[in-house]
Amino acid sequence: MIEVRGLEKAYGKRVALAGVDLTVEAGEVFALLGPNGAGKTTTVEILEGFRARSRGDVKVLGVDPARGDAAWRARIGIVLQTTGAFEELTVAEVVSHFACFYPRPRPADAVIEAVGLTAQRAVRSSELSGGQKRRLDIALGLVGDPELLFLDEPTTGLDPVARRQTWELVRSLAAGGKTVLLTTHYLDEAEALADRAAVIAAGRVIATGRPRELGGRHDAEAEVRFRRAGALAEPALPELAGAVTEAAGLCTIKTAQPTQTVAVLTAWAASAGVAELPELTVMRPSLEQIYLDMIADHDKAAQS
Repeated sequence: MIEVRGLEKAYGKRVALAGVDLTVEAGEVFALLGPNGAGKTTTVEILEGFRARSRGDVKVLGVDPARGDAAWRARIGIVLQTTGAFEELTVAEVVSHFACFYPRPRPADAVIEAVGLTAQRAVRSSELSGGQKRRLDIALGLVGDPELLFLDEPTTGLDPVARRQTWELVRSLAAGGKTVLLTTHYLDEAEALADRAAVIAAGRVIATGRPRELGGRHDAEAEVRFRRAGALAEPALPELAGAVTEAAGLCTIKTAQPTQTVAVLTAWAASAGVAELPELTVMRPSLEQIYLDMIADHDKAAQS
């Protein structure tokens, strides 16, 4: 669907992209992550054909976006952070209007139903809730029946309920065979929706992979925690594979073998007559922590 090799973009002496490589496969949800100014928006605008690149090879649906014609544009859908227009038109009127721009649009009513706005079909856009407006934005990106959908910050400013509803909509698009490229600042969103993600920093892709694998997260050391209370307060801990620390009765074991560690602790607790380890948790580093570490490491390397 998308092939990018050595993508560069400079504005005078300021380098926005310094050699981006990306591949997005058909049918996947792909997330672009990165801090403000990292190059996400520039990358996406080049892929959409809205911005010229300085150099590099780019193919979107087999076509160079810089040469994309009307037929090519009809194969992609673009959902900006907000349309901010057509406030006085009803949902049905807005979707029907946008359908006229495409050679083979989906029926307006089918799109409205797909995004969950059938009950608001005759409601003016200005009267929709934030979550409903976001669904309308997505409807406008879908009405042309695109093969590839670009989603820019799909849940920015939404309340938790509306965010979850939007997530379900994106999942349904992926289940229907659409390819989705989304940008987001929310790490939980990328983890919930993306098959793969790329982290961009200072105009370069510094990591690509499944969210659970980015930065070696899937095999990073885990933290096993429990509280040494009651019958477990006095007995010496068993021999454990990892670094052990205790503070205010909370015992933390940082280990590469969390399952084995829990098994040893469970047997130790049972020998003391305790069936359950108090406040037991097992945690690997969150995607947010891995992401922040990668950005920080990249910044340090760039400054050295």
